[in-house]
Amino acid sequence: MKKLESREDIELLVNSFYTKVIKDETIGFFFNDIAKVDWDKHLPKMYSFWESILFGQMTYKGNPMGVHFPINEIQAMEQKHFDRWLQLWRTTIEENFVGENADMAIYKSENIAKLMAYKMELARRL
Repeated sequence: MKKLESREDIELLVNSFYTKVIKDETIGFFFNDIAKVDWDKHLPKMYSFWESILFGQMTYKGNPMGVHFPINEIQAMEQKHFDRWLQLWRTTIEENFVGENADMAIYKSENIAKLMAYKMELARRL
């Protein structure tokens, strides 16, 4: 297994992850039916997002939280959805990578999922 150390590695990770996501019974519908994701636009954003988080490249421009609020209004994004997202992410990393950055990608994703789950639940209460 190889270390997660380049943008090309992130592209492999993100592409492999979303291949799982779009077929997933628990969360796939958010991407396919509700957000109707344009993958040609979404994937490069995700490459930059993770490149910024893991390597400090600051190539990502956007507001990930803001993008998810409108989806949450249409269909509640619940803890079980974030748990499944994390499970797919972790599995994808473990299938492809080892090392400090792989561990960091899992750690950071757990923090992101906790924050997003909290904010999405809070938004539904307001």
